[in-house]
Amino acid sequence: MTLWFVFALMTVAAIFAVLWPLSRGSAASAGGGSEAAVYRDQLAEIDRDVAAGLIGPSEAEAARVEISRRLLAAADSKDDLPGQANLGLRRSSTVLALVGLPVAAVAFYLSLGSPQLGDFPLASRSRAPDVNQPIDNLIAQVEAHLDKNPTDGRGWSVLAPALVRLGRYDDAIRALRNSITYNGDSAERRSDLGEALTGSAGGVVTSQAKAEFERAAALNADEPKAGYFLGLAAEQDGRRTDAAAIWRAMLAKAPADAPWRPLVQAALVRVGGPAAPTLSNDAMAAAKDMNEADRGAMIRGMVDRLATRLKENGDDVEGWLRLVRAYMVMGERDKAVSALGDARQAVANDAERLRQLNEGLKNLGLDG
Repeated sequence: MTLWFVFALMTVAAIFAVLWPLSRGSAASAGGGSEAAVYRDQLAEIDRDVAAGLIGPSEAEAARVEISRRLLAAADSKDDLPGQANLGLRRSSTVLALVGLPVAAVAFYLSLGSPQLGDFPLASRSRAPDVNQPIDNLIAQVEAHLDKNPTDGRGWSVLAPALVRLGRYDDAIRALRNSITYNGDSAERRSDLGEALTGSAGGVVTSQAKAEFERAAALNADEPKAGYFLGLAAEQDGRRTDAAAIWRAMLAKAPADAPWRPLVQAALVRVGGPAAPTLSNDAMAAAKDMNEADRGAMIRGMVDRLATRLKENGDDVEGWLRLVRAYMVMGERDKAVSALGDARQAVANDAERLRQLNEGLKNLGLDG
């Protein structure tokens, strides 16, 4: 309420500032006209007094000269004032100031302001907006946008992964199909669609999902998600050897820091195919530029050093597991069996380490 009162005072002050000089000009014009009329009346009165014999001719002439001088001075000052045209302009300006300014202010506010918006409490004004909205609210906003703009490919590509995380697979499938339609085909989008179809089926790689992964692999043979799920489809079909072959090929081509490497290694162990020996990042970088013979010699040297270390310190259960897997990968089953016997002998007096060893050796194709 105080704010509106201040605005009203400002408007009145602005109008007063415009009207004040106009009103003074009108008053001055009216005063100049009245003064000239008085002098004319005095001249006529002198003529009447001479005719009546009240004053002499010499006194009358002196009076006429003085009054005429004053009349000329009044006429000159009147000529300096604005004319009738300027008077009309002043009147128009007055009307505009009184009516036009408030009307223009109201129209400007109605077009840019929000008169229907209620007042906000002080606490609400000082509180910063919450940018950490629940994901459901954000998704609802994107969905509302896409209802009005169904051809927005970028919107569909943003919406789809969020729907997958929420487990809304049917909606995610629709979003991914729209993303492919409006953004174009790609191995990543086909893999994402296959993943959503798999999630919708409770984790089973259906024929429809498998077809999407095969399309992705056709577009990019190194697409990791497609490779993983094609291996999973083989495992679910009972073709464990095929699944192991797919995943082993992925690991052979994968960089050392691939984020999906642990997932594929675990899957390979699950189907009875030992994972490749774990190399350090430096070793992987050095092996990248080697030929096959040199790379094999380097791996052999690492395995021999690991075996030597474990003979000196046999408490490293994880080290024994790496050694056994390495021998299996290199096709040296006899050495793997021998390493397994050495490992059990080394930890025989520690029940917990023995349990960890036996747990880690499951599905390696050895007698666990």
